[in-house]
Amino acid sequence: MKIGLVAPPFISIPPPQYGGTELFIGHLAAGLAARGVDVVLYTNGESKLPGVDVRWLYPKSEWPIRGEIFGNLKDLSHSAWAMQDAGEECDLIHGNNAAGVSHSRFVKKPFVYTIHHPLEPGLLDFYQKHPAVDYVCISRFQCRQHGLARSRTIHHGIDLNLYRLRETKKHYLSFLGRIAPVKGTHVAIEVAMRTGIPLKIAGEIQPMFKDYFEAEIRPHVDGKFIEYVGEADLRSKNELLGDSLALLFPISWDEPFGLVMPEAMACGTPVLAFPGGSVPELVSDGVSGYVCHSADDMIKRANELVNGPGLLPRTVRQYAEEHFSVDRMVSEYLALYRELVDKVASPNASDEAAEPKGVAA
Repeated sequence: MKIGLVAPPFISIPPPQYGGTELFIGHLAAGLAARGVDVVLYTNGESKLPGVDVRWLYPKSEWPIRGEIFGNLKDLSHSAWAMQDAGEECDLIHGNNAAGVSHSRFVKKPFVYTIHHPLEPGLLDFYQKHPAVDYVCISRFQCRQHGLARSRTIHHGIDLNLYRLRETKKHYLSFLGRIAPVKGTHVAIEVAMRTGIPLKIAGEIQPMFKDYFEAEIRPHVDGKFIEYVGEADLRSKNELLGDSLALLFPISWDEPFGLVMPEAMACGTPVLAFPGGSVPELVSDGVSGYVCHSADDMIKRANELVNGPGLLPRTVRQYAEEHFSVDRMVSEYLALYRELVDKVASPNASDEAAEPKGVAA
């Protein structure tokens, strides 16, 4: 079986720093290749993935995107080229950018599309106009929100070998994510100040949220109690997450998945999170962290980690191994691919047998 895996053209795979979607694509491509699947990855020329046929139209990464119109045209051009190329020689195409969905009409191969973003009415209307696509949601919450007829849930997985279990923690809390109001960086600072536990903040400051950073984050950053350490690559993620008492995830939006939560768990670090979107699916109360319903609740749980018995790092890591491995994710995508390819090979199979079935991770 030959799979065409189409990524957006803006960030290399694997991503050097920012890039949740690209990290997922890199893990999936490598995991499929390790299972003997022939993978063609459509990305940019800076991407390097051993064992995978990497193809590109644009040689360089570009992030953040400079100019919305140019960025959209670049995405369209890349997607049209990738869909045409994959349509000629692949058994199935798996898209990860909305532009690819619009071109799915022009290929005769099964087309899978993973939805990586929160609910957006305009995009939902767009998806509904392409009913032949098999949609994959990254959380059950996201699947319920979108309500697409041909859809199922496959939770992301991470390469657990890349994350080290640290059983001895240092006295600080961590925040890792975009520095944005909906991500709750300011709430993480409040929790730190009210508990007296230092906080280390890592993440990208996007231009559209620079005012937020300057007004609500920078005034509290003193380099000692509240530190901003910039963007984090894999090595610094391991250190930041692995040494911390807990990852704070005080979101105020419906998170589609939240890859940083399994990353923290893989380091043996519990997650304290507000319950938006996917959080109750990912965080198991009292096992891998706590779902908190207010800043006061998060403060209480943070204090318990310091003053109480806490959560055992090895137990937190085990939870990640059981629920968020690349192996599990690859197996579920392979099952979907085979179902759709077999359906094309056996066109007389009943519609009932071909109906997509929900996958609960």
